[in-house]
Amino acid sequence: MYRTRRAALAGIAAVGGASLTGCLGGRATDSVTGGAEDTGAGAPPPTVDAGYHLAYEADTLVSESLDGGVGKDGIPSVDDPAFRPIAEADMAGNEPVFGVVRGGEAKAYPRRILSHHEIVNDEVGGESVAITYCPLTGTVQGFRRGDTTFGVSGRLVNSNLIMYDRATDSWWPQMLATGVDGSMADETLDEFRVVWTTAGEWATRHPDASLMTEETGYVRRYDSDPYGSYAPLSGYYVRDGTRFPPLASPEDGHAKSVVIGARTATGAVAFDKTTLLSERVLTGTVGEGGPAVIAVADPALSTGYVYRNPDEVAVEPDGDEYRVDGEGGFEAADLPLERLLAFDAMWFAWYGFYPDTAFVGEHTRAGYGG
Repeated sequence: MYRTRRAALAGIAAVGGASLTGCLGGRATDSVTGGAEDTGAGAPPPTVDAGYHLAYEADTLVSESLDGGVGKDGIPSVDDPAFRPIAEADMAGNEPVFGVVRGGEAKAYPRRILSHHEIVNDEVGGESVAITYCPLTGTVQGFRRGDTTFGVSGRLVNSNLIMYDRATDSWWPQMLATGVDGSMADETLDEFRVVWTTAGEWATRHPDASLMTEETGYVRRYDSDPYGSYAPLSGYYVRDGTRFPPLASPEDGHAKSVVIGARTATGAVAFDKTTLLSERVLTGTVGEGGPAVIAVADPALSTGYVYRNPDEVAVEPDGDEYRVDGEGGFEAADLPLERLLAFDAMWFAWYGFYPDTAFVGEHTRAGYGG
């Protein structure tokens, strides 16, 4: 019998005698589409004036959304996370973590914990933020949340997590960072970069970082991933196939290969992550024939960054740094160009949302590029 996307999570919820419904702090709703009612949970989340390119109308995305099988807040967000110094962490150096630096403070969130919760409402550098992760699309993104918090709606579109904010109950597909239902439809969240890296790499770069612990307030087997494993790669994460039909399917490439994608108001571009880490510099355009962009790798964190490059200036590796138009000494995250917000995504998910995307690199294997 075909399982819903999160049947495994529902089963894990009863570990240690603690039922899932007994843990929920969210509000029940009878609305199919979430609605636009005021929940009283703070002011609406901060938004930005500039929006991202969307290949579909909001109504289409709502109509294409699917029931995830667990229900609203059935996958509970962590709203009071605990931390300890990453230097004291007892974890493998190759374990994936999600790194954030805000206001001079560095934190890391283990992927294996977020695979059970998908959203952590936290404060970093004195700012209220939400760190969000969708296991089915391999996407981790950060958002300023203001006075409210985000929760898991229980629905998905293009296999991607649909979040809701507890102030207005509006729907936000994570990858799009754009409201599609409720009073905040068509608004764009204030998003920031989260780095998919490893515990060892993040600890080397940020030895004073704090690491989220398993003290989440919920009983879970955090050493058991409902979908498989990234270290070593197995299960859903390695299969060339999806549990749910995507909005659109590419003709080439492994569904679970990883791209570093960026979008602007006019289009989208995807750089194959493994190719970027190997080549160090890749050039492309936003959409076919659009504005020029360039991606550079940060091998020490197994990640990369995307910049606008309208003048098509030359960028070359210079040891661990880069030379830009002949001038050296630039780190990957700090080139003298306008940086676009970019994040890791499984190829099928990126293409599904952005079928008009440009693609740069060679199509490679499944994995997160490390």
